[in-house]
Amino acid sequence: MVGHSGRREVRIAVAGDGGTGKSTLIAAMVSESFPEFVPHVLPPTRLPHNTYPDSVPLTLIDTPSSLEKRGALNEELKRADAVVLTYACDEPLSFERLSTYWLIELQKLEVKAPIIVVGCKLDLRDENQLVSLESLTRHIMQQFPEIVTCIECSAATLYQVPQVFYFAQNAVLHPVDPLFDYERNALTDRCVRALRRIFVLCDHDMDGALNDEELNEFQVRCFNAPLQPFEIEKVKTIVEQKVPEGVNSLGLIFPGFIYVHNMFLKKGQTETFWAVLRKFGYDNDLKLRHDFLPFPSKQASDQSVELTSQAIEFLNGIFRLLDTDKDRALRPAEVDKLFDAAPESPWNDAPYKDAAEKTDMGYISLNGFLSQWALMTLLDPPNSLANLIYIGYSGNPATALRVTRRRSVDRKKQTTERNVFQCYVFGSKNSGKSALLYSLLGRPFSNNYTPTTVEQYAASIIDLTGVRGTKKTLVLREIPEDGVSNFLSNQDCLAACDVAVFVYDSSQEYSWKKSRGLLEMVVRQGELTGFRVPCLLIAAKDDLIPFPRAVLDSVKVTQEFGIEAPIHVSMKLGDSSNVYSKIVNAAEHPHLSIPETEIARKRKQRHQLLHHSLIFALVGAAMAFVGLTACRARAVKKNSSA
Repeated sequence: MVGHSGRREVRIAVAGDGGTGKSTLIAAMVSESFPEFVPHVLPPTRLPHNTYPDSVPLTLIDTPSSLEKRGALNEELKRADAVVLTYACDEPLSFERLSTYWLIELQKLEVKAPIIVVGCKLDLRDENQLVSLESLTRHIMQQFPEIVTCIECSAATLYQVPQVFYFAQNAVLHPVDPLFDYERNALTDRCVRALRRIFVLCDHDMDGALNDEELNEFQVRCFNAPLQPFEIEKVKTIVEQKVPEGVNSLGLIFPGFIYVHNMFLKKGQTETFWAVLRKFGYDNDLKLRHDFLPFPSKQASDQSVELTSQAIEFLNGIFRLLDTDKDRALRPAEVDKLFDAAPESPWNDAPYKDAAEKTDMGYISLNGFLSQWALMTLLDPPNSLANLIYIGYSGNPATALRVTRRRSVDRKKQTTERNVFQCYVFGSKNSGKSALLYSLLGRPFSNNYTPTTVEQYAASIIDLTGVRGTKKTLVLREIPEDGVSNFLSNQDCLAACDVAVFVYDSSQEYSWKKSRGLLEMVVRQGELTGFRVPCLLIAAKDDLIPFPRAVLDSVKVTQEFGIEAPIHVSMKLGDSSNVYSKIVNAAEHPHLSIPETEIARKRKQRHQLLHHSLIFALVGAAMAFVGLTACRARAVKKNSSA
């Protein structure tokens, strides 16, 4: 059974020193009575799903304390969703052992599960040594932030036994850490961002405040129960007293909305807070759950995902809305504002950072904005769809993305319906690969050379000359020279490729030989896996004196492989020779510019010869059959006449 959090089970390991009451605690929970005899270690015990309101079954794991069974203990601790760590209330030394041994051991094992510290045998504690639980555990909770809560119980009287495992389950299903930053004593940034999105979704009239009707709709949506008018007034009065800027004449505004949810945490009502977040599709990482995102899945590795025209139209509108000064560019602050309801800005890190066109001031242009979205959709469709929803895409999410036809089918049909083309860029170090990417983004040429050590991307919209109104998005993916072998070790590495280009420094012998070798490697890989792709040679640095042998060899190689002559470019002189349009043109004609090795050509010739021979044989057999049938017919006719 699956609970509200999406979990099918919560696994709770009970650990601690021997004799602290681990097994008795579990047995008392299961039997709802104090057991007279309990084995040293109980087998795994499953509580029914209706034990607690979340309707998620709990599996309680008793653990051994002996050193010889330490391996089994460690495995259970690593598998646990939560750990109940016990001490005996009548043995102060067992409590000290929590901080001097058990909690340190859990850190060594890198156990990330929440920890509930439980004092057992409360009924046996000496009344002369009474001490408050808060004063006893304050230091240990400060020292070990992984401790979620501390509680004392008695299996003999059943006092707070159910609460132990309720708190453990709650720590898993309704964790506090994603919501609250203890160091800052405030809600986490990601939590505030999630609440901002929820607030905007509930603010139907978009006036920046939740009026009484909108507050009531929010209450019904999350908790299936309406608020009475006096209850709404009470909430607003409390907020106004504590956070005067949280209410205005129109209703509850965002700071007040934040304060209300902060109250849930202060009262220990994490399940109430999470009920709101779950209703709006959030998982424990405060990201939209995958089951909340109806993104289309690819059936084959040579398919890709693109934005639909409906999604692109929405993004154009968003850009115009954010571009308040109408300079057709977005400042970094405006981009951050765009994603202020997302868990984080998705473009701050690789592979998206610096992967799209920007102005001289570092602002992102409309071309760069749409290219960035196209790149994110190509590389990570679920993340792209989630961010569309975060920024307010109100249409049916299923209409935002589309899966393209297989590239192998495109080659057979000799046409493609793709609007986004991915081009792999191969070449030696210092051949001009990065300059090719930077020029696509409109960046000035630089003589400073920095070797590329990791893959990098550049995406831009290409206006096809001669085709009115036709625009395609080109994504260049640079493969570092040192990473080619590892890259090609993946059998599906060429599946997502529309065109492969091989860049070489036309003035250097090594650079040419390296690109020729890379071309041969990619061609063999394509023939081996079936993912054959159009290939182009790019002779870079055309402003330098060419290496004579490279000129002759390049002509020979292109003739041998049956591909176009090299495209000569000089990014330093600003002479790109329409290289990007030529790359897109090759992608739009996926059956052309596909190189063939001599072995592949001979194999094709043998297949064609065999195919023709088979046809001739079938035709001959058919003719023989027809002749035989005719002879039999004449013989029958002759016999009938006789």
